[in-house]
Amino acid sequence: MNAAERPFLMCVEDVFCRTPGREVMLTGQIERGRVRKGDEVEIVGLGGSGIVPVTAIEASRRRIDEASADMNVGLLLTGLAADAVTRGQVLAAPGTVDAHVGFAADIMLLSEEHGAAEVRTGDRLQFHVRTAVVLGVVTLPHHTDVLHPLHMGTATVTLDQPIALEEGQSVSFRHHGRAAGSGTVTQVLRRVP
Repeated sequence: MNAAERPFLMCVEDVFCRTPGREVMLTGQIERGRVRKGDEVEIVGLGGSGIVPVTAIEASRRRIDEASADMNVGLLLTGLAADAVTRGQVLAAPGTVDAHVGFAADIMLLSEEHGAAEVRTGDRLQFHVRTAVVLGVVTLPHHTDVLHPLHMGTATVTLDQPIALEEGQSVSFRHHGRAAGSGTVTQVLRRVP
């Protein structure tokens, strides 16, 4: 199944208030699926919730009736306060993506020259998932005391805030303000109701 045939998902990059208290324009790239004027979308992650209709779609400064995977668009939503949405959330076809506060991942650390440092259980790292940036605490397996730069391993992460997560998703992380490594989500944990 190609990206256009899968359920709609768009990462929120920016939020613009068109008419105070009445219209909000959310911009970002459609990761997969299609959205049409009049479709309902669900706000997922970072405390967001709710299902709202798409009033209009804009691409390259013109109105269109439909947008699909890989397009950069603005979706106009009405009846939504500007502070109800933020960068890092996703818009998705209702019921297709959940917010989670934990995940397991296979990770690889960069070299020391590229900024990586040792990672131990209890370290707080800054995780970058799609457009979301969230702090999380790392737990290594019992038989692993430390991961050294350029090493690979498994880790469980408990996030400070719920974000939209899916298995197979790429993540990157920073340690003490420096790029430290990346990984792939192998399992999502602790779904937020």
